[in-house]
Amino acid sequence: MSQSVSIPAPKPHNQVVASPTTTTTLHDRMAARRDSIVNSKIREAKVLHPVDNEHLRLLILENISQEAVKAFQSQGFHVDHHTKAMSEDELVEKIGQYHAIGIRSKTKITERVIKAASKLLVIGCFCIGTNQVDLETAAKAGIPVFNSPFSNSRSVAELVISEVIALSRQYFQRAFEMREGIWNKQSKGCWEIRGKTLGVVGYGHIGSQLSVLAEAFGMRVLFHDVVNIMPLGSARQVESLNALLNESDFVTLHVPELPETLNMISGAQLAEMKKGSYLINNARGKVVDIPALVDALKSGHLAGAALDVYPSEPGSNGSPFDDQLNSWSSTLRSIPNVILTPHIGGSTEEAQRMIGEEVSSALTRYLNYGSTMGAVNFPEVDLRAITAEQQGIRVCHVHNNIPGVLRQVNEVLSPYNVEKQFSDSKGDVAYLMADIADVSPSDINKLRELLSKTSANILTRLLV
Repeated sequence: MSQSVSIPAPKPHNQVVASPTTTTTLHDRMAARRDSIVNSKIREAKVLHPVDNEHLRLLILENISQEAVKAFQSQGFHVDHHTKAMSEDELVEKIGQYHAIGIRSKTKITERVIKAASKLLVIGCFCIGTNQVDLETAAKAGIPVFNSPFSNSRSVAELVISEVIALSRQYFQRAFEMREGIWNKQSKGCWEIRGKTLGVVGYGHIGSQLSVLAEAFGMRVLFHDVVNIMPLGSARQVESLNALLNESDFVTLHVPELPETLNMISGAQLAEMKKGSYLINNARGKVVDIPALVDALKSGHLAGAALDVYPSEPGSNGSPFDDQLNSWSSTLRSIPNVILTPHIGGSTEEAQRMIGEEVSSALTRYLNYGSTMGAVNFPEVDLRAITAEQQGIRVCHVHNNIPGVLRQVNEVLSPYNVEKQFSDSKGDVAYLMADIADVSPSDINKLRELLSKTSANILTRLLV
């Protein structure tokens, strides 16, 4: 029989040992705990890998940042990188061999694509918007979707400020005339932006940054949002969209594409805008009724407009932006003082680098550790890292959100030591993570098989 021997720890040279009657203050005890934490060895997190050890393959489209590609490759993932978007038919043909996909705004992940994606675990949108993905179908298939909601906010805000100045001074039109060999120096209809009113529709990360920049130029800022928000600086929230339109010299849109925002700026709203005012849209192409905008511009009610997004956009650089794509294209292009840009709001080196870092980190955390923090269509679940010294497996169990599932799962896990467990749900989908200790190699496949056979199972992964 083995015998355990207790060895007293040696005392440091100058340590003062308190007698039973000695009292220590709370400050002393907190200081001692702080020193203990600071001086303790910080253990590195253990890198987890799928039990089946299948080499993870990633499909990265639309010329996503090379830093993101390198980050994936540094994790040992196989990465296929393409500069252009893929059509639905191309994706259906190729997606079945990939475990993850990274896209921007042009690639559409439809229900048909998801059904063909037999191995797909996660989708990364390297942009703000996610309306190019069928989020509900992805969730029901056990596939979380991640995006980058904040990384390009500054880039978009700066573009809007540049458009405000360009429209107010008409220098976009003057520059075009100079390229045509026409000298047309004039001040009529050209204004300083100081003292003018900027109306911001949607006071989120972009809208709030924009308001700070606008005030730095001496502009008055109004904003309208569906929720009450604490303004930055001297910005003022107005109760209705019409109130904002009535008072603003420049109206800029920063809203998502939702059923309630489709054509939110149409003929009636344009009529509410001040005569000689300007409309700017860097949000989503379908939030503006563009034929109605064309009428407002041609009639002279609006003095100009700047558009960076459109209901239908070309799939790649060099493709035509013509009437076959949008029936009003040639008419809009012919109107003076209209700035048209090819969806470049977030297209800066800084924004693309930060987007690449943010989304690649989110995908890597999910593939390696199961974390869904930041997912837009999925329950957000995470567990603290397993350290390199610990032995065990991590269970990642996606299931339908119905009664009785946790009882079934816990019955499967009951023979083992569950060190930590967390579960959450969103809509019809629930996600459970659990770290299990002392699971023998022979039990791993059995454990996965039992969890996969539970009545509500959507997807079960085991990471070791």
